[in-house]
Amino acid sequence: MKLITTTALALIAAFGAAPAAAQGKPAAPAQQAEQKVTPSKGAMKAIVELQGAVQKNDFASVPAKVAAAQAVATTKEDKYLIGRLQLTAALAAKDEASMGSAIDTMVGSGFLEPSKSAALYRGLGGSYYNNKQYPQAAAAYRKAMSLDPNDAESAPLLGESLLAQGQKAEAAAAFQRAVQAKTAAGQKPDEALLKRAVAVAYDVQSPAAIELARQWVTAYPSAGSWSDAIAIYTNLSHPDVEGRLDLLRLMQATGALNSGGEYAQYARAAAEQNNFNEAHAAFDAGVAAKLIDPNKPEYSDLVQGLKVKPAATAAELATATKSAANGMTLMRIGDRYLAMGDQAKALELYRLALTKPGVDAAVINLHLGMALAKSGDKAGAAAAFNAVTGPRADIAKFWLTYLNQKG
Repeated sequence: MKLITTTALALIAAFGAAPAAAQGKPAAPAQQAEQKVTPSKGAMKAIVELQGAVQKNDFASVPAKVAAAQAVATTKEDKYLIGRLQLTAALAAKDEASMGSAIDTMVGSGFLEPSKSAALYRGLGGSYYNNKQYPQAAAAYRKAMSLDPNDAESAPLLGESLLAQGQKAEAAAAFQRAVQAKTAAGQKPDEALLKRAVAVAYDVQSPAAIELARQWVTAYPSAGSWSDAIAIYTNLSHPDVEGRLDLLRLMQATGALNSGGEYAQYARAAAEQNNFNEAHAAFDAGVAAKLIDPNKPEYSDLVQGLKVKPAATAAELATATKSAANGMTLMRIGDRYLAMGDQAKALELYRLALTKPGVDAAVINLHLGMALAKSGDKAGAAAAFNAVTGPRADIAKFWLTYLNQKG
């Protein structure tokens, strides 16, 4: 009797498919690479007898023949072949417990390289997952990850298995590891993986959701991803009025303002800072985008408020600058110039404000970076954003991400 080769078995392909990490659809199974395995002379007879029982589907006699073959196995090839034949029998019998035992034998033989050993456990995990045996699936994926440090496929599958068990925090960590593994390997994570990682981390209110959201919008910038990423940061960090206004400014810059309510929120936030230049500009932009109907009652307070608070003129701002009592007042005047589109004057006042005592340098540097970005000075803007420390550093990082995406 001739000993069959590993190619004939197509072991990995025979397994049930694992779930695709983001969509829950079946993933394409991997194929076992062709390889020729030769047993030792001392184990040949016992292994061939085991093979005969497997080919005849004589499952009742398989355990005894496995034991007999193991008793005479001396090489890693012998042990691998025994495990492979065990696996063939387990697949035919649809016996998942025996599949796991067989794979343990194959991997334990030392015959396979780590990536192929990991692929076997990943295939086993898929079989368990499709049968809704989620704890067993998770265990299999963990084994795969422990065997192959470069395995970037098992982490999201582990995340799905944990999520199916209701272990949300553990699942969030698994998805985060999956993103890290892809990035460490110099690969761009799929957008579906990033969105899944962000969604699960946000669901458990993990601070990691903020960094994952930034990674998502860095890799896949769009009005939608920017809107979601900023919303995630806002909901988790609860920024003050100043920070919220700076985020609304970023939403405008990235095209992420997509509703009348958001434009109105922007206008109201600017009005709270007494920056009626920016409040008028934000409201008018919402009207121009046909997202704000000024005749609707939900905007009546804003319409009336802006009527009695006109935008300051350049002459009025020049007069206010001369009488500014401190650095923060100078910064506020700079904000009004920036809303008017006068970046040069805004930059002059921001830089002057930084020289005054008792100022919030983080806020001023953030606004300085915005003005430099608008003026086209990317290097200067980057330096200003990188100078932001403390609670506003994350907002600066989002602005820096936007800056790096500008042409």
